[in-house]
Amino acid sequence: MEKLLLLVHRIPFPPNKGDKVRSYHLLKYLAERYQVYLGTFVDDADDWQYVEKLRALCADCRVEALDPRLGKLRSLTGLLTGEALSLPFYRHAGMQRWVDDTIRTQGIDKALVFSSQMAQYLRRHPQLTRIADFVDIDSDKWAQYAQAKPWPLSWIYGREARKLRQFECAVSGEFQATTFVSVAEARDYRKLSGFGADRIAHVNNGVDAGYFDPALAYDNPYSVGGPVVVFTGAMDYWPNVDAVEWFAREVLPLLQRQHAGLRFYIAGARPTEQVKALAQLPGVLVTGSVPDMRPYLRFADVAVAPLRIARGVQNKVLEAMAMARPVVASPQAAEGIDAEAGQHFLVADQAADFAAAVSSVLADGAPEMAQRARECVRQRYDWQKNLALFERMFSAAGSP
Repeated sequence: MEKLLLLVHRIPFPPNKGDKVRSYHLLKYLAERYQVYLGTFVDDADDWQYVEKLRALCADCRVEALDPRLGKLRSLTGLLTGEALSLPFYRHAGMQRWVDDTIRTQGIDKALVFSSQMAQYLRRHPQLTRIADFVDIDSDKWAQYAQAKPWPLSWIYGREARKLRQFECAVSGEFQATTFVSVAEARDYRKLSGFGADRIAHVNNGVDAGYFDPALAYDNPYSVGGPVVVFTGAMDYWPNVDAVEWFAREVLPLLQRQHAGLRFYIAGARPTEQVKALAQLPGVLVTGSVPDMRPYLRFADVAVAPLRIARGVQNKVLEAMAMARPVVASPQAAEGIDAEAGQHFLVADQAADFAAAVSSVLADGAPEMAQRARECVRQRYDWQKNLALFERMFSAAGSP
């Protein structure tokens, strides 16, 4: 088997949040076809228990600790060097030495990086065939943060957007290919960067439809009562926090006037104090971490994705669709999904429109739309079929 270097900014296991879902399935796919040399970071102490699972998939595995607090201090050096702050955040001398030594001693000529920040470890190796899976346009996400936050955060985030975009474009000019998670994301990046389709591509996410199967047996996690609306996701991620706060404060009261006993469940790990405070509102329940998200989807009447800041593809939407649940999403959450509004899910923006869309689903359950959604996922979001594009790109690039 050929050898391949894979660099991932966060340990790709367990697949319990958006980026780790994609990176885990990418690693699993590549490990079946290459001897994979994996370099990655652990930024959550609980994740150290999974390192041995990764080693079983890889020819070699370099895992370094990344303390987010120290990383933030280290990132401030970017103000002195004029670079994006997220680059020194992920810069690690030991990781760089391992990358350099592995390339030299193992004769590696193919490399793939997951997230733009990891590309810094390969810029000194132009002899390799290099592919960067940016996944999302991170620089644009920072630009959205800048618009939503007051000064001085707006200035810091705006600077990060500009500096990171410069880095992204430099990497895309040096690497053989840059990939994104959706057609829309790749299209937007081509407009921003000026690069064409010969260098910028998209590789859709996937969903394990056999795992996310509504026909399997689950215990109902909800107590007896009125209809349930659920939001799933990591609840220390600011766009998720912003989404549930907006829904709980602006949309939920409108729904509760029409649907007696309606409850809004926020299901996801690491809820912030801001999220926990929402549980004081009538009908809002914050679960914290749950052992299995599938029952929360299976028995919910509606899954919502009211994100106002988003890039790429929302796995929470795909997973709810796979579980044959009616979904109401914001335009931002729906943009990257290869599905049709009105056929596979509903899309709404303003609070009154969002409430009306949820209410329409509660009225009849939308069973036909939910079944079409699951079939859409089965047809368009198969991991094996979608990830095969990486192999084709390496083959097309050839030896440098």
